[in-house]
Amino acid sequence: MNLQLHDSWKPYLRTEFEKPYFKALMDFVEEEYNTETCFPPKDQIFNAFNHCPFEEVKVVIIGQDPYHDDGQANGLCFSVNDGVKHPPSLVNIFKEIESDLGILYPESGNLERWADQGVLLINATLTVRAHEAGSHQRKGWEVFTDEVIKTISEQKEEVVFLLWGGYAKKKVKLIDGEKHSVLISGHPSPLSANRGFWFGNRHFSQTNAILNSLGKTSINW
Repeated sequence: MNLQLHDSWKPYLRTEFEKPYFKALMDFVEEEYNTETCFPPKDQIFNAFNHCPFEEVKVVIIGQDPYHDDGQANGLCFSVNDGVKHPPSLVNIFKEIESDLGILYPESGNLERWADQGVLLINATLTVRAHEAGSHQRKGWEVFTDEVIKTISEQKEEVVFLLWGGYAKKKVKLIDGEKHSVLISGHPSPLSANRGFWFGNRHFSQTNAILNSLGKTSINW
């Protein structure tokens, strides 16, 4: 399978690409895309990396699985293509931004505009079979994306990590809290948000305050 990945990441992940688990993972993904409908489109599997080169990573947001309905997933966690109805978690993300920063709720749910500013929007699992949530979990993707998080932690300085929900919170052990900022809250899903674990976290203004204190350009959310 052809790795359509921005060149800036390759020196840091090359040894991972050569490991047996990753080769087995690529064989599995190739077979799934050849025999089943899978998301995101094959050329967008590594979209998070292609929109956010390694040198430009300032913020990391960690999701779990790509959206599994037709036309939604575009390789960035929580993001959907232009013109696609916003899933509930994304609706709550935009509502929190509106409350936190006064930014009007946007028409498009495509978060490429964030990624292009240095926000790595990475799912723990980068592919999924259509209409089968979690169908590509425990095939090797989590090993790879954990290594990505560790590599960012080890090789970069002063990155802001946003960990939303129980699954993302477990990734805190991969991050050097002395070098980086870690903001933790509940998940933006309705179940978590309606119990008071999401709204009011002010992660977006907090992130920009941290970036500004470091002399970095804030994110236009």
